[in-house]
Amino acid sequence: MKIDVIRPGELGKAEIDAWREMQHATLRLGNPFLSPEFTVAMGEVCAEARVAVVSEQDGPVGFFPFERHPGGVGTALGAWVSLCQGVVHAPGAEFDAEALLRACGLHVWEFGCMVDGQKWFQPFEVLRQEAVVLDLADGYAAYLDGLRERSPKFLKSTLYKERKLGRDAGELTFDFAVRDEEQFRLLRSWKSAQYQRMGRPDRFGRAWVVELAERLHAIDTPDFAGPLSMLYCDGKPVAGHFGLRSDTILIGWFPAYDPEFAKYSPGLIQHLRMAEAAAAAGLRSMDLGIGTGSEYKDALRSRGEPVSEGCVRRRSAGAAAYWLRRTPVRRARQFILDSPALYGAADRAMKRYGNLRARLKTR
Repeated sequence: MKIDVIRPGELGKAEIDAWREMQHATLRLGNPFLSPEFTVAMGEVCAEARVAVVSEQDGPVGFFPFERHPGGVGTALGAWVSLCQGVVHAPGAEFDAEALLRACGLHVWEFGCMVDGQKWFQPFEVLRQEAVVLDLADGYAAYLDGLRERSPKFLKSTLYKERKLGRDAGELTFDFAVRDEEQFRLLRSWKSAQYQRMGRPDRFGRAWVVELAERLHAIDTPDFAGPLSMLYCDGKPVAGHFGLRSDTILIGWFPAYDPEFAKYSPGLIQHLRMAEAAAAAGLRSMDLGIGTGSEYKDALRSRGEPVSEGCVRRRSAGAAAYWLRRTPVRRARQFILDSPALYGAADRAMKRYGNLRARLKTR
């Protein structure tokens, strides 16, 4: 087995074609965050982006996207925004985690949303959670029937608010793939304001995230696209979402709405319209990411898909030093996640902090 480490922009057509075939051969690897398009776009905004191309005599058998930082510290590619990570590989391929890291010049490699089935990394998992999936394989009507059985009050309330919004503010329309850059900027401004209200770091406060999103939004092919979806009332945008899609799955990434219409829950209406459009486009599922503490995700879900967090470590002094620095933080975080009371208290504290910052800025 041969391992070559290159920059994403150095991938050739033959390698990208092989990458795509691997995604088509194994359904769980079809996530757009595991696509060559996301990897190449990250390479254009991140100097630390690399790809390990794992080959045997007949050609590539795996692709491992990662970021290489000083001191031999590696992270998942675009870890701050990526919702799916791992090795894209040929069916039946086998890997040695320590040999892979050694070839990449890494002592450690951190992951936060590892796709299921990566058995070579499983010994290094420290936390397993579930991503929320909406099953659209049998069409939107079948999904809606299932939602009506699982969450009847939620669906009834959302449909009522949809009708009321239409009566109060004007006819509702929806566009699954908006190309307008001004509306894309509007969505980002809504999302930044939401991060501030919640006391969370603003993803769009980082120039590289904005550039990445714009590059992905510009792509629209059968295998990969960055669709911007918008919900309108009498022609005025009231909610939107920017995500990624492959030929089979739509990823929920950056949903947001105009706070002026908050009482109508336009974000929930947006999600139902988006699921309907995705099913009509032939997509088999929507993945909304990890659902911990999210009531709307719990209500919308058809099933869960396992994802894991952890840190792969070589038997080296550099890995040992890194482990000593990071382990107490990880244990504290997991302790909070495992306690609903503590998680709720932490979430409320973050929101109070966000509201306080917002009030201070207006003075």
